[in-house]
Formats: sequence, structure tokens, C-alpha cells
Amino acid sequence: MIRVLVADDEALIRGALVALLGLEPDLEIVAVEETTTGAVAAARRTGPDVAVLDLEMPPGDGLVAAAGIDAPVVLVTRHARPGVLRRALAAGVRAFVPKTTPAERLAEIIREVHRGRRYVDPEIAASALTEDDCPLTARELEVLRAARSGESVAWIAERVHLAPGTVRNYLSSAMSKIGVTSRHAAARFAWEQGWI
Repeated sequence: MIRVLVADDEALIRGALVALLGLEPDLEIVAVEETTTGAVAAARRTGPDVAVLDLEMPPGDGLVAAAGIDAPVVLVTRHARPGVLRRALAAGVRAFVPKTTPAERLAEIIREVHRGRRYVDPEIAASALTEDDCPLTARELEVLRAARSGESVAWIAERVHLAPGTVRNYLSSAMSKIGVTSRHAAARFAWEQGWI
């Protein structure tokens, strides 16, 4: 029996995953959570064989939870971008699948991961090989990473050890390069691309 932890912040998706995976005779759902902190705590409590985590789950994201879970991780996401894939693989995630994956295939992937294998959706892998490089500088990425918090420019400046005016310049430059009109949209776009 493969013991599985499921964590997703969307109740409908979480419930569907639990119901569908629960139909598999060799999978046992041992914990169900809706936050990264809950997933990490549940993993410590139950010791699952495999954790199935949503990428976009507060606080932080599924990669934050993956780092705190001592079990192979299958990351499911609707933001199946090549940059996100690179971040996930760098974080030690064993499988990376879009939320459009059929439940039967997800069950097979869980089994493969349990046997020590890796799985990356072929379409995402192909995109990762042909994706252009990030157009942003290291400093612009650092500022956008801090901007994901939604805090003020003054807070971002303190966090990255720069003057508020310099932070505004970096944000403006990043927004211009990626063609968005707000720092929040720029941070979101950079995150979705897997750059931050």
C-alpha cells in the first residue's frame, strides 16, 4: 500500500483528488491539507510514501512545502511553465504534472515516483528545452521576488537593502521589459514563468 498525502488549497480540486485516488486499490490517503504549513506538519505526523502538492498553495507555494517534506513529491499545477519546472526540479520534486492530467495517469505517476522514478509532463519538458532566457537582471528578479509579498515599496527596499527610489527604478525596468503596468503583475508574471 502506498501512503499518500494530498495538499491543495482549492476544496473542489482537493476533494476530487482524494476521491479519485482513493479508488485505487494500492493507494491510501493518509493526510489531506490545504496549506503548505499544514502539509509539512501532516507529513511529519503521518510519514507518507508520496506527497501530492499543488504549486499555488499559501503561504508561499508548493515548493516551500516540498522542501519541508521528507518524502518524494508530485507537484500538480495549472501553471505548467518551463521556468517553474526548472525551479521544481532544483527543489528536488520527483514529478511535475499539469492539473489537466487524468486521475488514472496521476495514480500511475504516484506509483512510478514511489518506485524511485521521476516524471515530467512531456509537453512541459519540450517547452523547457526551447524557452527563451529570462530578460530580467538578477537585481530586477530580487526586487520582484520581494514584491510578491504585496508590501509597500519601502518594505521591499528594506528587505533587499536598497533605497526606495532604486527599487522603483528596478520595478519600472522589469515592468517595461515584460510589458505589464504594475509591480504586482510583474511579480506574478515572473513567478508564473519560473524566474523567481
